[in-house]
Amino acid sequence: MNTTKYFLIIAIALITFQNSWAQNKTANKAAINSPSKTYDIAAFLYPAYASDDPRLRPFWPKGNGEWETVLNMQDRFPGHYWNRKPLWGPLNEADPAVMGMQIDQATKHGVNVFIFDWYWYDGRPFMETTLDNGFLKADNSNKMKFYLMWANHDVVNTWDTRLNKYNENNVIWTGKVSRAEFEKICKRNIEKYFKLPQYYKIDGKPVFMIYDMPQLISGLGGIEETTDALKWFTAETKKAGFPGLELQLTMWNINLNYSGFDGGKTQNPENAFVKKLGFNSATHYQFAHFTNVNEDYLKILDNVKKEWARIDTAFEFKYYPHISVGWDNSPRTGTSAVVRNNTPENFEKGLRMAKEFADAHPKQVPLITINSWNEWTETSYLQPDNVFGYGYLNAIKKVFVDYK
Repeated sequence: MNTTKYFLIIAIALITFQNSWAQNKTANKAAINSPSKTYDIAAFLYPAYASDDPRLRPFWPKGNGEWETVLNMQDRFPGHYWNRKPLWGPLNEADPAVMGMQIDQATKHGVNVFIFDWYWYDGRPFMETTLDNGFLKADNSNKMKFYLMWANHDVVNTWDTRLNKYNENNVIWTGKVSRAEFEKICKRNIEKYFKLPQYYKIDGKPVFMIYDMPQLISGLGGIEETTDALKWFTAETKKAGFPGLELQLTMWNINLNYSGFDGGKTQNPENAFVKKLGFNSATHYQFAHFTNVNEDYLKILDNVKKEWARIDTAFEFKYYPHISVGWDNSPRTGTSAVVRNNTPENFEKGLRMAKEFADAHPKQVPLITINSWNEWTETSYLQPDNVFGYGYLNAIKKVFVDYK
């Protein structure tokens, strides 16, 4: 045999063996590191970055939604960095092609659920175009699930930077609704959204999250009236063919108003209150709602972990862990508490903490919520920018897709 040919055969054989050995080693390592379940990574999506919604123009008259605020933002003080720019550009998220690109990027990096901030003011929906025209009309919308968080807070001057500098919290639209309007909202969402195959469900039950419980209670007339309304909502969902409704509470500080609620002899009125209202589960929307965020990110994570432990002990419902990317509301308000050191590397530590919590609760769906996909004016977003690039998305991919 030709000597050169002989050595070539040997070399090919060695390379084949080495590749096979390396692949087996990688496969074995992946098998060890891979979780036994797929995690539902749900990012809140703020729908104000749309250029074809005329009801946005009173707040952002140039017609590109809250991108107007983002693009005008400058650093506020020495050491403050807010000259941030979106790598994808100020895109119209109500465009199905734009949303299709974002669906691909989200799922590629492990985000498989969007929680749409959903609004209802002045007797009609508000900012639905990002969901209706963008997400649902995207060719690949079946790659992701979505559900609604009813953001039933009042609208004041916060969105309009021309007015909010005067610190006049004039109510433009109230988030309170009557029982008749509540029923109109629920029936509409059951028919329009719950029945869609993309709508996120737990044990077949559509998930519906409510942001501001005191606001809902105030509008409906009290705790008893709210309890009755939520029971009616669950019954209507069952009538539509679902096994029930997964009512999800947005957790805040311990600041619920118990007026009108008779907790009897219970030593835990907070749990009894939530149980009476009929909530099945809860999560948070933002770290700023329950801990001091004018802090180093790692210190914040320590406080978050303590709060999760408290919730785990104090409540009977399912709690789904929440991680916020950051907080700095100064693009809207001029001054704000500012999270420090919230690098992608430290964000990854938060993700691993949430994963550990989910793994410790095997009887519930491994759902983890994240603030947020695109809350640019609160400086808590996953979308790539000129500061960290794809760092936050890559952190999710590393923990929940690559299992590294």
